[in-house]
Amino acid sequence: MTEGKSILDEMNDRSREVFRRVVEGYLESGDPVGSRTLTRTMSEKVSAATIRNVMQDLEYLGLLGSPHISAGRIPTQRGLRMFVDGLLEVGDLNEQDRIKIDETLGSNTSDVTGMLDRISTALSGVTRGASLVLAPKHEAPIKHVEFVNLGHERALVVLVFADGHVENRLFTPPAGQTPSSMREAANFLNALIEGKTLSDLQTAIRREIDSRRQEIDGLAHALVESGIAVWTGEGDAPERLIVRGRANLLSGAGGDEELDRIRHLFDDLERKKDIAEFLDLAQQGEGVRIFIGSENKLFSLSGSSLVVSPYMNADRKIIGAVGVIGPTRLNYGRIVPIVDYTAQLVGRMISDRS
Repeated sequence: MTEGKSILDEMNDRSREVFRRVVEGYLESGDPVGSRTLTRTMSEKVSAATIRNVMQDLEYLGLLGSPHISAGRIPTQRGLRMFVDGLLEVGDLNEQDRIKIDETLGSNTSDVTGMLDRISTALSGVTRGASLVLAPKHEAPIKHVEFVNLGHERALVVLVFADGHVENRLFTPPAGQTPSSMREAANFLNALIEGKTLSDLQTAIRREIDSRRQEIDGLAHALVESGIAVWTGEGDAPERLIVRGRANLLSGAGGDEELDRIRHLFDDLERKKDIAEFLDLAQQGEGVRIFIGSENKLFSLSGSSLVVSPYMNADRKIIGAVGVIGPTRLNYGRIVPIVDYTAQLVGRMISDRS
């Protein structure tokens, strides 16, 4: 989080310590932390009035809030996010927690459904939160794919596999996508889909994108060389071919036809880029991620946080995820290594089984 890192860097040692102790006190007790409490724990001797001034500054920055006029302070969602990104100290996995998780696996690792059910129960018991376990993604050939628009920033991909298995996956579509563009993407993919897995489809789309780029480069080369057109767009900006004065085009219809051909290729390239992004969103994610409050639209109304990590198969492909849902004042330093260890353990068990 760049903004949070910048604010932390600009804080002096006293402000950073007050902020850290307020957040840690709140995460431990769930209660607001007052200035008099902090005078007993600060590394330097300062008055309660000085600490109150620092707290007011942190409140002005939107990092702390006050539930009551005379009460102490608690971290805001923004403050929690900055703490998690910049100040959270993640410890090693507690030995007792590790033993409890290991014990639930049992000896019958061939029963994946049973194993995941035991893992879910273990996570709930160890963390005293709600557990989230997503079963392994299916890597069989796909028979049909469909994208369904669910409204603002939500969409569903329906995958029907050749063996009859059906999966529904929620995702956030790229900006500017419409129901009709999603239908076009599905139609294009279904024309390529026979005998291919989701990973195979991604490879095929990338090949299509590379092919279109080469075709555009070849057609545009003469126009750029003669000074009629110029490339624009660097880095992440969209590539565009800017034509300088249509009156100066090559004589005859050939010039216009060539430009139309390039324009159609650009349109095709953009559509394929969108389709590639759809596929990436359908199976992306890596590392332990923490969603606080409204950052996760599934749990924003309950003021909850989600700590989640994907697990991988023997080919290092992400095939599922495990996580813990709890109040925003989760003990993140303890929960993160539990989720991380559990995800790695499930990944190893499934890899050994396969």
